[in-house]
Amino acid sequence: MDIIIRNTVNQPTYDQICAQIKAQIIAGKLSPGEALPSIRALAKDLKISVITTKRAYDELEAEGFLYTIAGKGCFVAEKNLDLIRERQMKDLEDHLSAALELSRSCGVSLDELHEMLRILSEEETPL
Repeated sequence: MDIIIRNTVNQPTYDQICAQIKAQIIAGKLSPGEALPSIRALAKDLKISVITTKRAYDELEAEGFLYTIAGKGCFVAEKNLDLIRERQMKDLEDHLSAALELSRSCGVSLDELHEMLRILSEEETPL
């Protein structure tokens, strides 16, 4: 399992971990029933606090992505991927609506907005 923590982004570390594990589950890189590294092992690998790792795992469990078996560890839960994708699409629509509203209030044209999105997509990792 690959997780990269970026200190240059304005996103809490536990949230970065959650987002990356979710993405790997949705992409099928982590299969249902697959064991995740222990909280301590992941904290050590990422050189972060055990509390931060625990918070990430707790969030993922609360959202139904993981389940815990006492004394055995955390595992990837069975998940309805269509439902997850639908939720993500709704979140994306909400963010795009907010961006569109802000761009209108700033006088940014749709072409300029498209160009911003194109530039940002080139700067980030490929979708």
